Amino acid sequence: MSAPTDRRTVVTGMGVVSPLGDTPARIGAALGAGQSGVAPVELFATDGLRCHEAGEVRSFSARTYLGDGNLRPLDRTAQLAASAAQLALRSSGWTAERLAEDEVGLALGTMFGSVHTISEFDRRALTAGPLYAQPMAFANSVINAAAGQTAIWHGLRGVNSTVSGGTASGLQALIYAADLIRDGRARTILAGGADELCFESYYGFYRTGRMAGASNGHGPMAVPFDARRNGFALGEGAALLVLEEAGAARARGAEVLAEVAGRGMSYDVSRGADPARSVRAVARAIRAALDSAGLEPGRIDAASTSANGSVAGDRAEILGIAEVFGGELPGAGLPVTAVKSMLGEALGASGALQAVALLQSMASGVLPGVLGLERVDDGVPPGLASRDNRELEIRRGLVTAVGLDGTCCALILDGLGTSEAAR
Repeated sequence: MSAPTDRRTVVTGMGVVSPLGDTPARIGAALGAGQSGVAPVELFATDGLRCHEAGEVRSFSARTYLGDGNLRPLDRTAQLAASAAQLALRSSGWTAERLAEDEVGLALGTMFGSVHTISEFDRRALTAGPLYAQPMAFANSVINAAAGQTAIWHGLRGVNSTVSGGTASGLQALIYAADLIRDGRARTILAGGADELCFESYYGFYRTGRMAGASNGHGPMAVPFDARRNGFALGEGAALLVLEEAGAARARGAEVLAEVAGRGMSYDVSRGADPARSVRAVARAIRAALDSAGLEPGRIDAASTSANGSVAGDRAEILGIAEVFGGELPGAGLPVTAVKSMLGEALGASGALQAVALLQSMASGVLPGVLGLERVDDGVPPGLASRDNRELEIRRGLVTAVGLDGTCCALILDGLGTSEAAR
C-alpha cells in the first residue's frame, strides 16, 4: 500500500436533490440562467410570520429515486439523503452487486438531522402520553439517523459517520472523508450533506431574526454581498459526492471528475462577535487548504462562497478571501459566486451543493453571478462578486463555508489535472 501522503482523493460521481433540480447539469443551467429556487413555502403554513419563502424541493417524492421499497422508516431528511446517494452511486458506476463486494462508506453532514421527527415524537408523547409515542419516530430522533437509514437502504458497509458542524457540515464531511482516504482508512466514501425544510427549523431561525425580513421591518433581501441584505432565505436539499482513492478508481475504470487537492479548517472563537477575528479565521482555513495542496493563491481560478445574505457573515467571508487573494483594487482578486442567492441556506447540505455547482462551473466555463446583486456593500472589496455570469477557464476552484457557530472550512477542487490523478 502506498504511503498516506501519496493517496490522492478523486471525485467519480455526484448526486443531488435541490430546489433547482436533481442533476448537476440542471442546477448549473438554472444558476447560469439566474433562476431562483426560493419561492412561497408549500410544505407548511407561514401565517402570522413576516417570512413566507424558502428554497423548497417542491413535489419531492423519494419513490422517484428509490423505487417501491418500504420508505416508512425514512423521514424527509433520510429520504433526501438516500435519493442523493442513489443518484451519486449510479453516476459513479456503483451497482448493488459491486456494493455487496466492496466497502463503500458514508460521511453525511447535517445541522439538525430529523428535527421535525424529533419534534413530532416529543409532541405526541407530551400531549397523548408516553404510551402513544411512535417507536419508529424514536429511531429517527438521533442526529445520525439519516446516515444510518441511507446506509441500510443502499447496503453501504464501510465507515458510517455523521458530521454536525452547523451550516458548514456538508463541507466538513467532504474534508473528513478525504482525510480518511488519504490516511488509508477507506477507499470509497459517499460524502456531503442533507437537511430538510420543516416548520420547526423555519420558525426557530425566524425567532432568531437571522432570516431575511424577519426582524427589521423591511421586505426580505437575501442577496449576498448587497448593501440592502437583511438575512437569508432558508432552504433544503441533499448533495453527495463519491470520493475514491485514485488507484481504486483507476482499477474499476471509473471516470474521474476532479481531484480533492486541498482542505483546511479553522474556528472563529468570537463566533462572529469580533469582525477582525472572523476575517482571520476564514483566511486561516483557506491558507491551510492551499498549504495542503501545495499551491500559491494565484493558482486558484474562482471560489464558491457560503455567503447567504447575513450582514456580518458575508462580510467576514469575503474579506477573509480578499486577505488571501488580494482584491483591494477594482478587478483584482479572486472571482467569487454565492449560489445561496438562488438555492437558499440549505444548512448541512450547503457546502456539498456549492461543491457540485462549482464542479459544474469548471465543466461549463461559466461562473454564475449573484442573483439580485445591485448595490455592492461598501465593505466588500470591488471586483470579487458580480451579479453577472463570468466566462472563466476554471482549473482549480475553492469552496468555502463559514458556519453560524464560527466553524470555517475550505476545500480546493482540481478539475483539469484529473488524468494525472487517475494514473
